[in-house]
Amino acid sequence: MKFSCLASALLATLAAASPTPTTLEKRATTWCDSWGSLTTGGFTIYHNNWGAAQATSGSQCTTFTSITSGSVVWSTSWTWAGGSSSVKSYSNVALEAVNKKLSAISSIPSTWKWTQTGSNIVADVAYDLWLAPSVGANNQYEIMIWLAAYGGAGPISSTGSAIATVTIAGSSWKVYSGPNGDTTVFSFVATSTITSFSGDLNLFFKYLTSSQGVSTSMVATSLQAGTEPFTGSNAVFSTSAYTISVS
Repeated sequence: MKFSCLASALLATLAAASPTPTTLEKRATTWCDSWGSLTTGGFTIYHNNWGAAQATSGSQCTTFTSITSGSVVWSTSWTWAGGSSSVKSYSNVALEAVNKKLSAISSIPSTWKWTQTGSNIVADVAYDLWLAPSVGANNQYEIMIWLAAYGGAGPISSTGSAIATVTIAGSSWKVYSGPNGDTTVFSFVATSTITSFSGDLNLFFKYLTSSQGVSTSMVATSLQAGTEPFTGSNAVFSTSAYTISVS
């Protein structure tokens, strides 16, 4: 959720907006330090322990396994203690430099199959989508789509209460809104855990432009998918298949 300001520091070259569907990547890459990234097949895989300083103890490693026919396989393992209200990291797979106005986007089909194990987990599993008023400008909106909330994890909210409940992509979501610095955050939290998602992410943007005052002139900049841990031990989050494209 704090990623957008870090992206420019981590990357010298941004990936293309749509992944190459025929890419086949066999090597495995693992990071266990604070930061790490790899751009391949149109995606960027990030190891991003941005909030680790809030923990009293813990560590996290992220492993990129492969891309086959545009589908990413990756995982992250972690143990974090302390700072129970603070996110420690956001290991994720990103589609960078999308740079298309919402009015020019017809669909964003995505699939995501994942599992998570561990003890006393407080975490979320979420898409993190960013919007700016123009290409190269600072992001103005952050849209999170929570497929799961573990152990009482909750989204950014001005009031602590949902502002709406909607049905999108065949599932029910509670909608929250609140500020994160200069960024307005909209969070869609699934009313029940979704470990196998298949749908059009553009439908969430369409809801925001029709019902929450987001302009269709906003530019989609970065589309990410990953997990945000707060606390827990011996956690293993594994994505067996992840796809996304923009048209």
